Amino acid sequence: MTVAPRFRFPHDMMTAPPTILLVEDDGALRTLTARALRQSGFNVLTAATGAEMWVTLRETAVQLVVLDIMLPGTSGFDLFRRLRRESDVPVIFVSARGSEEDRVLGLELGADDYLAKPFSTRELAARVSAVLRRGGGYDNGGEIAADGRAPDAIFFAGWQVSLARRELRSPSGAIIDLTGAEFDLLSTFLGYPQRVLGRERLMELSRSRIGDSSDRSIDVLVSRLRRKLQAEGSESPIITVRGVGYMFKAEVTRT
Repeated sequence: MTVAPRFRFPHDMMTAPPTILLVEDDGALRTLTARALRQSGFNVLTAATGAEMWVTLRETAVQLVVLDIMLPGTSGFDLFRRLRRESDVPVIFVSARGSEEDRVLGLELGADDYLAKPFSTRELAARVSAVLRRGGGYDNGGEIAADGRAPDAIFFAGWQVSLARRELRSPSGAIIDLTGAEFDLLSTFLGYPQRVLGRERLMELSRSRIGDSSDRSIDVLVSRLRRKLQAEGSESPIITVRGVGYMFKAEVTRT
């Protein structure tokens, strides 16, 4: 089997519109979705199968992939696993399979978002923009002050968060990669520090990307966020309150 070359996905897109690769086998839905994304200001490429997806990725630099799960031949989950071995391009899953098991699997694999069909094309465009903003590739609004701090910075235990740039920096200054759902969950904790939040309350307070999830989905996200907050040997500020939910124990300050 020929090993596909490592793809390049530049983060600095300057003024060019972001290029989105839509992988969807339903021809009518593919056309409708591509048209809606183009009307939202994106450059859209399309593929009907996994094989077409690989050809496009080898020939063109893309900033995000919208990937259907139920594809002929190889499933979207399997395509995502292979893609993650070769690149860190953001991926949003879309699927008619909106069960808890599928959402949890998508989160555990590390997808940036998961949208169940049928969905609003406006919502998809909004989620694409949110994921690209998090990665610094589109509509990146925040500026950096002379001291290296973002003007909207939030601090806890040596960590720094910029809400506008959707960026998390460790105490050493390293940028920690968070998926959109992980960042939304962290933002919720930062808004309610040192307060116990139940799973249902977390789903209410967090944005729509995890608002339709389950207790198990929240537990998966909390577990992933904890691991990333333990980078460089730090102790995670998220603690479990048995039988109730979770609490962000660190003191939070804002600029």
